[in-house]
Amino acid sequence: MNPVRRKILLVGVSCVGKTTIGRLLAGRLGLPFFDLGEEIERYFETSIERLQSRLLTGYSYRKETAVVLKHILAENDNCVIALAPSGLRDAYLRVIKTVDCVTVAIDDKPENILQRITFYDIDSRLIEKRLTPKEKNFYLEDIRKDINFFKRSYRRADLHADINGLDAQAGAEKIAGLLAPFVER
Repeated sequence: MNPVRRKILLVGVSCVGKTTIGRLLAGRLGLPFFDLGEEIERYFETSIERLQSRLLTGYSYRKETAVVLKHILAENDNCVIALAPSGLRDAYLRVIKTVDCVTVAIDDKPENILQRITFYDIDSRLIEKRLTPKEKNFYLEDIRKDINFFKRSYRRADLHADINGLDAQAGAEKIAGLLAPFVER
C-alpha cells in the first residue's frame, strides 16, 4: 500500500483520544506520527506544565510553542499530528493556515472522556489516581466546560469525527474513512 500524501492534524479536548487514535491512524496510513505536546517538551527540554508556568498566559504559551508545530510541518510532507486542545486557536491556527493539511476534530461524550482521564505530575510523569465519586463529578463538569469552550474553534476543522461508543481502533478506522476524499494515494 502506498502511504497517504497529506498532513493530518487531530484536535479535541484532553483525553478524547487524539494521541492513541493518531498513532493507530498513522500506522494504518503508513505515516509518521507526532504528538505536539511530546514534541514541545523535547524541543524546550522541560515539561509542558513547567513551560506554561514560565509564560504569563495561554496565548503567550501558544505563541512560544507554535515554532514546534511549524518545524514539524516544514520537515514532514506527510504525517499525522495530535494537536493540543487549543490547536485551532491563534498562533497554532496561523501556522496551520500556511500549509496544505486536513484538520479533524474528534468528539466524544464527556462520560467516555472521563473514563480515559489521566493525570501527570509537573514533570509529565503519569500518576495513578482512583477518582472518588465527588472527583468524578468535578472532572465530568470540567470536561463539559472544555467541550463548550473549544466548540467554537473546533468548527474551523475540515472534518468532525464523533467517536462515541468506539474503541481507539474503530475511531482510527472511522477517521481514515472520513479522510478518504481528502488524501491522495
